[in-house]
Amino acid sequence: MNLKEIKELIEFLKEQEIAEFELERGDVKVRIKRAPNSSAPAQDTRTIAVQAASSIPENAVAQPITSPAVPGTPKESEAKGEGPLHTVRSPIVGTFYESPSPGSPPFVKPGDAVEVGQVLCIVEAMKLMNEIESDVAGEVVKKLVANGQPIEYGQELFVIRPKS
Repeated sequence: MNLKEIKELIEFLKEQEIAEFELERGDVKVRIKRAPNSSAPAQDTRTIAVQAASSIPENAVAQPITSPAVPGTPKESEAKGEGPLHTVRSPIVGTFYESPSPGSPPFVKPGDAVEVGQVLCIVEAMKLMNEIESDVAGEVVKKLVANGQPIEYGQELFVIRPKS
């Protein structure tokens, strides 16, 4: 677990108004406790304790206990007169996989039509395979990440042109 992941975890806990959080994985322990809102600066209201051993793999990823929803409304943009585009974002930190198993065809590719609830990819987090489903019906315009690539919470995965 690196400093960037800890900072992202703290921001997530702030957004969800979680006062206390503890994660223990192997030799790594992370405990975050926030005091109630006061006039003291934010840095003085939280305590972080991290203990690490060299046996922790570099690709170890912290995952919140609660499964977060994607914040806010999906980002939409205009693309050369083709209308609004919808961006599918990752709801979790993990590793992106475009197919159910190595050697099998991808779930979707640019140009494919997708329906609401159709599986677009898998994100592996803590040895769990999480299927990421489309939240709009339309056509896949672009895949934004490579197979096997580590991804972050909220990272853009696919661009979809919604059905009219």
